[in-house]
Amino acid sequence: MLKDAYTFSSFTTNDLEASRKFYEETLGLHVKENEMGILEIKAEGSSPFIIYPKGKDHQPANFTVLNFGVKDIEKVVDHLISLGIPFEQYPEPMKTDEKGICWNTGDGTEPHIAWFKDPAGNIISVMEG
Repeated sequence: MLKDAYTFSSFTTNDLEASRKFYEETLGLHVKENEMGILEIKAEGSSPFIIYPKGKDHQPANFTVLNFGVKDIEKVVDHLISLGIPFEQYPEPMKTDEKGICWNTGDGTEPHIAWFKDPAGNIISVMEG
């Protein structure tokens, strides 16, 4: 029954306008607010995701809620850092370098990955591989 369903991701924010600005202006994604006050966000070539307001009850996810597959992680991370986006730093086993990139072992089974947070504290990743 669900195998033919359309799927999408969603998560919350405590500040819809800050989220709109971040995803649209900083990350350069297509953002529109629908009639219910929910942000519909889309990157080229992917399914949209939604962000909905939760106000003071918002609790950011303590796991990755959104992943961006990229061709050159170091170039993307450098660009996002230049926009003022700080990357998370993690110890082993996901040890990140000074930029925040966790480099895979080189055996092709794991991607290179780096994590940052949106204005509501939700964790987002960019990954290559």
